[in-house]
Amino acid sequence: MKNQILKILKEEDKYISGEDISKALNVSRTAVWKHINELRKDGYTIESSSKKGYRFLEAPDIPDKREISIPQGQMIGADIQHFDEIDSTNNYAKKIANEGCAHGTVVVAEKQTTGRGRIGRQWQSDTSEGIWFSIVLRPEMKPEDLQVITLAASVAVVEAIEETLGIVCGIKWPNDIIIDGKKLGGILTELSAEPGHVNYVVVGIGINANQDLEHFDYEIRQKAISLKMCKGETVSRSNLLGSILTNFEEVYKGVLLGKNKEIIDRWTKYSVTIGKEVKIAYRNMEYIGTAQSVASDGRLIVQCKDGVTREISAGEIQVRGLLGYT
Repeated sequence: MKNQILKILKEEDKYISGEDISKALNVSRTAVWKHINELRKDGYTIESSSKKGYRFLEAPDIPDKREISIPQGQMIGADIQHFDEIDSTNNYAKKIANEGCAHGTVVVAEKQTTGRGRIGRQWQSDTSEGIWFSIVLRPEMKPEDLQVITLAASVAVVEAIEETLGIVCGIKWPNDIIIDGKKLGGILTELSAEPGHVNYVVVGIGINANQDLEHFDYEIRQKAISLKMCKGETVSRSNLLGSILTNFEEVYKGVLLGKNKEIIDRWTKYSVTIGKEVKIAYRNMEYIGTAQSVASDGRLIVQCKDGVTREISAGEIQVRGLLGYT
């Protein structure tokens, strides 16, 4: 009910009486007053006048379905589930995926208590200044062809940031978003699959949006950066998330249509890995080489110093730059 009242207030963009709202929704004026107070508790600024009624003034920067604009017919973000706090958006997304949620369902949290990145690393996401979300996908693809989805997701993120904020980011293969050698965000892709068949894919994305330097734990302050630190001002999380979801819809359709080369070309434009010396670490083995390109299936092609050209799949492998980027 309160969201219906919010919709009416936003559409009017002027004072509207409590009586008119109550008639439109067939509820009492007391119920209208109660729900407006709940909206105020949610952070909405709603002016009231005993003679004029209520007027919407300002929305809080909460990345939920009330504030994220999704084009009609778009599947990515058609259902957005927002939480004040959760252990991990990926964990919850996998849970509802197993229960049969729709393709394109998005899980967003203000805080994660056990956010994580690749290879089991912890991801600091315990403040509401970031954008922490996961997308449930149900692609008709083979498990071995899925790595390009991570590359497509990183393209959607960096292009949305550039379009929305004018900030140009880099991408470290396969999933880190980099600015000035520091980490802005990351992508964690997980899946449920059987031989030859994918049940679902969950793409988890974390972006440092409005943190100040002191928000980061001391041990990562030299490695982390936020959009606010780059821009010099607070950014709208809901606007940026809406842009990312719309961009993701476009690049994901490209994945399904087999436009891997186009996606990889776009990814390469932002790459901080291609052409750089890297160290490949896998279990007890290490290789030094130069990252040459990305194959059509998303694997990183590295010309190693031992003379062997290796195609690297993300999995549990670490690829670290030797020239300053993380």
